[in-house]
Amino acid sequence: MKPYGKARRTGLVAGASASAIILSIGLAAPSYAQASPTAEDAAPASAPEAAGEAERTFEAVTVTGSRIARSGYESPTPLTVLGEEEISARAPANVADFVNEIPSVVGSATPATSNLSISSGTAGLNSINLRSLGANRTLVLLDGQRSVGSIITGAVDVNTFPQGLIKNVEIVTGGASAAYGSDAVSGVINFILDKEYEGFKGSVEGGQTTYGDDTGYRVNLTAGSAFGKGRGHAIFNAEITDREGIYGIPRDWNDGGNYVINNPYYTPGSGAPERLRVSNAGLSIATPGGLIVNTDLRGTYFGVGGSVNQLAYGETRDPWMVGGDWQYTQTNDKQSLHADERRKGLFGRVSWDLTDNIEVYAQASWNKHASLGWTGVQANQGNVVIQSDNAFIPESVREQLDDLGITSFRLGTTNADLPLRKTDNEREVKRYVIGAEGNFDMFQRNWNWDAYFQRGETDATVIARDITNNARLAMAQDAVFDPNTGDIICRSTLTDPNNGCIPFNRMGIGVNSQAAVDYIVGNPYRDDHFEQDVIAANIAGDLMDIWAGTVSVAAGLEHRREEVSGYVPQEYQSGWFVGNYKPSFGSYDVTEGYVEALIPLAEGLNFNGAIRGTDYSTSGFVTTWKAGLTYEPVPDILFRVTRSRDIRAPNLAELFQAGSTRTNNLVDPFNGNQVVQFRETVTGNQALDPEEADQWNLGFVLQPRYIPGLSFSADYYTIEINGSIGSVDAQTIVDRCYEGAQEYCAAIVRGQTAGGASAIESVSVSPFNFATVKARGVDLEATYRLPMDEIVDTWEGDLIFRVMGTHYLENYVNNGIDTPTDTVGQNIGDGPPDWLYRMSATYDADPWTIQLAARAISEGVYDNSFIECSTACPVSTSDNRTINNNHIDGAFYVDLSMNYRMQIGGAEVNPFFRVTNLLNEDPAIVAYGPGGSAYGSPSTNQGLYDFLGRTFRLGFRFNFN
Repeated sequence: MKPYGKARRTGLVAGASASAIILSIGLAAPSYAQASPTAEDAAPASAPEAAGEAERTFEAVTVTGSRIARSGYESPTPLTVLGEEEISARAPANVADFVNEIPSVVGSATPATSNLSISSGTAGLNSINLRSLGANRTLVLLDGQRSVGSIITGAVDVNTFPQGLIKNVEIVTGGASAAYGSDAVSGVINFILDKEYEGFKGSVEGGQTTYGDDTGYRVNLTAGSAFGKGRGHAIFNAEITDREGIYGIPRDWNDGGNYVINNPYYTPGSGAPERLRVSNAGLSIATPGGLIVNTDLRGTYFGVGGSVNQLAYGETRDPWMVGGDWQYTQTNDKQSLHADERRKGLFGRVSWDLTDNIEVYAQASWNKHASLGWTGVQANQGNVVIQSDNAFIPESVREQLDDLGITSFRLGTTNADLPLRKTDNEREVKRYVIGAEGNFDMFQRNWNWDAYFQRGETDATVIARDITNNARLAMAQDAVFDPNTGDIICRSTLTDPNNGCIPFNRMGIGVNSQAAVDYIVGNPYRDDHFEQDVIAANIAGDLMDIWAGTVSVAAGLEHRREEVSGYVPQEYQSGWFVGNYKPSFGSYDVTEGYVEALIPLAEGLNFNGAIRGTDYSTSGFVTTWKAGLTYEPVPDILFRVTRSRDIRAPNLAELFQAGSTRTNNLVDPFNGNQVVQFRETVTGNQALDPEEADQWNLGFVLQPRYIPGLSFSADYYTIEINGSIGSVDAQTIVDRCYEGAQEYCAAIVRGQTAGGASAIESVSVSPFNFATVKARGVDLEATYRLPMDEIVDTWEGDLIFRVMGTHYLENYVNNGIDTPTDTVGQNIGDGPPDWLYRMSATYDADPWTIQLAARAISEGVYDNSFIECSTACPVSTSDNRTINNNHIDGAFYVDLSMNYRMQIGGAEVNPFFRVTNLLNEDPAIVAYGPGGSAYGSPSTNQGLYDFLGRTFRLGFRFNFN
């Protein structure tokens, strides 16, 4: 082993690569980690090495959260580590699932939560969101190096990393832009590979839920070998994953008709709440086969074969009713509870020692991901105009129309004869790295260096399947009798006989031919191509000795280029219910340099500082910095504090997105709070500047010598982001325009309805540097390792307890216009709960490893600005609305994992079994509404709660060394 070998492959890989780590020659792992395979994983990485004989024998700290690491040093920046053994004991379907259980991670995009993202292309993505500040403020690294984004926002799909080679996952929960670069506002997630692996190993596993759905399997194979008399080393990993997903929402918790609606009896000053959290509710303005919503025929709906029926209304305030035939109008079971997924991945790396002190390497990876999911019905909430001479109107209804002199009526429908909308995404990610690293002696000291070039490419195809073409549907539904033949034709065909229009019947279920459906639906798509080029070099070493010890430094340069290009056929760029994709084109480059220093000030007192200059081609030069102190007055306790200035530059989407348009619903206060359908268009803004974040981190680590095996850490953080990039949603734009804020009105385009009234046609949404984001919280972590022979002499193994919790204190956005609302405790959307916990107890005694884990979520509310009341309510306002029930339940889930180690034919074989949500707890009910697409949303927060139910996973691992 080369002198720098182990140092290069441990810790946070010191940022860009291993050679940016400063370590002594021949640094070894602590002996207690060698004694037990799970010891390193169980110990909180945020703490120094445990006190005791082992530490005195090997005084080494290899995990630091800094580009500088050396014996006996702990960074002031908090760090959490998930080790290989802990990951294996957990046996997650993929590593991202496990990372997303960490309490400091909340609001991440997963294949379940991103299923509805038809236009944005995020469906199927597995990204990570620290502090609920957004995945774009979390820097995700692979061996300390950046990876190309899988979508235009730059979000990295963690599933593109070689799962079988991941040795550790290190989570820096604090500002780290000065040390690691832009986007590390809320922290860094670094996935570290075992580049020294030798042998052949793999895993075969599969699982399904207790309901017999979401069946999936995964096969992962890894090989590694030295060659060339030990001077070369090669590793290889291949993976294939298939997950069937769940089409529909086949769970009882979704069947209660739970929504938030506008109170039918509310008037200002009445003392009643404006909004009601209700059950047994459904749409009042749409049925599967069409519902007449106006005129004297209101309530007439069309069923199977065009049958004519009368809807039993409950208590009604459009678009909702409570009671009556509420079950008949339900459509929130027409999504995928979990999209299906198919993944394939290959990874290879070859290294060669040119000399005893210089290694060159090359690595390449290829990943392909495909996912398909239902995204719900196409809902037309009372806005389909049917002329009274329409040929498809049943005769009994036609007679009534004639008798009443009605020339047209409005129809609401959830379009049972149309196929469900779907999102079909495919991404291919390729990444290549060539580099060199090594060490040398200078000033009678050892220095490490590295340099590398990385090229990343992503080709993504985003398809919105079975989407209606607005113009064709409008022509097809306007069907009349041909005056010459009596046949049913499109009205437009009378004047344009060769237009190819095929009539479509909006009144009934099972009343249309496949040819009629095929005429009006299509599959709009967009091809995106992303490129990322990175060239970087780093050097690190001990600079000199001063009165209190050795001064260490690290420095480096990096140049990065990001580019997006795309293609959309002209026919798919406009005119569709959703999709309406436009190709995006643009690029930017950034050059940056940094210096980091570790300066001992006194016995047990160290200063760690870093400064980085960053020059963006789009927005100019910006400086980031970090200053931190650690103080260890006695071996039992360490105090740490960090102050930093961090940045996030606007991503390709925020800068160059050409515009994606979707059809959605909003409440129009200009027209009596009617629910209207509109087009929402999102575009980029090339005038954006980088966000700037000021942070404080303050904490301590306790490892009392009088309680061997116990470690505890607590860290308080506060983050304030100025010039935050954000946008106001379409409903807020309309509400503020109605209230007189003219700056909002410019984003609204209006047209005329058939009756001549003004109607909203579209709303434009663009990002600006206009907001301030504030976040505060406390991270807690504790580990206790109890040797079982201390309880009973004959017992073997260790019992390891680990608790992680985050108490979110503040998380809100102030855009200078709206009244800021703290989202902490809002258990809906991305608002973090007050508390998130993860607790585990692991019994490790060869050959068994058994882990019982619990995940807990505190109870919360729908909106902190809501006033909960039933009677004598104050007047509801747009800033403080009144509601009868603002409560959302918390949750407590128990998971069980069992692993068994045995030897078969020279191989270590490890069968494992895992049950997630052992007690099959239903998720908390989260009711959506009153506007938007609440009618189609499952009744829970899929980004927060366990919604699949009890899930089983069975498999085995093998390892030939």
